[in-house]
Amino acid sequence: MKYDGCPPVIREFLLYLETIRNLSSRTVLAYWIDLRTFFRYMYRSRGIVSADTPFEEIRIDDLSLDFVGSITQMDVYEFLHFVMTDKDNSASTRSRKISALRSYFKYLTIKVRKLENNPVKDLEVPALKKTLPKYLSLDEAIALLGTVDGEFASRDYCILTLFLNCGMRLSELCGINVLDLHEETITITGKGNKERQVYLNPACKKAIARYFRDRNSRTYAKKDRQALFLSRTGSRLTPRRVEQIVNGYLQKAGLDGQGYTVHKLRHTAATLMYRYGDVDILTLKEILGHAHTSTTEIYTHLDDRRLKEAADASPLSDQELTIKKGAD
Repeated sequence: MKYDGCPPVIREFLLYLETIRNLSSRTVLAYWIDLRTFFRYMYRSRGIVSADTPFEEIRIDDLSLDFVGSITQMDVYEFLHFVMTDKDNSASTRSRKISALRSYFKYLTIKVRKLENNPVKDLEVPALKKTLPKYLSLDEAIALLGTVDGEFASRDYCILTLFLNCGMRLSELCGINVLDLHEETITITGKGNKERQVYLNPACKKAIARYFRDRNSRTYAKKDRQALFLSRTGSRLTPRRVEQIVNGYLQKAGLDGQGYTVHKLRHTAATLMYRYGDVDILTLKEILGHAHTSTTEIYTHLDDRRLKEAADASPLSDQELTIKKGAD
């Protein structure tokens, strides 16, 4: 992968992320963008470029290991203040930038031992506001499925059905190959190239079968025979194209402008499984491909019905106040 203007001292780290840690190209690109932003700031802060140079035009292709080794924790604090005030970065965005810096300096100090000092080793992460995931209600999910039409209706319906029933990520859906489909399950390749098996319910099986009948009847100018979901030309659907497809149906269903996105369909699948399917947290964790149960536990806070049932289950829930007359 090519990274325009990337200096060798960062490029080798990005190649490590790609080849050894096997991170997706989008994730590696995000690391590069965050590191580039940081060192652009440092070039301006240290006076290496003039103060009137447009930030996005600052080149760091001559970045040296000596310069990287001169970074201090205070430099990072000042950078975080800069992106908060000048770039309007949220706490979560600043946390992501810290994560990129931590990974980079850990690589330089521990993996390849080119530096001795790690300036972000003990750096605290900005406190994040805990918010509940946004999701479609059951009626909204059904309405969304009901809007599908057009030349590629069977394909689009299958995409929405898998999102809403299997809870997969956008990158996971786009990466599905025909050979990943089995009689009862689908093999999903998630973060860190980890595979998991998710069982297909009747709705998914019917949607896949209908799509395959349509897919096999078409003649494509260019065909990616491995990919499950194909574009008009026969190439694998890109994540951006899937986003456009989903957003179009959200708009048709009258659900646009409410914060719903492709990723919210994953939240919807998890919430509906937990609320209506009595799926326990450990099972849900495996279905979603979460590394830790703590990530999955957020869905336990979404079910008001269960909260009410828990309150009503108290042995004191039927007790009434009995007032005895008498002296105080």
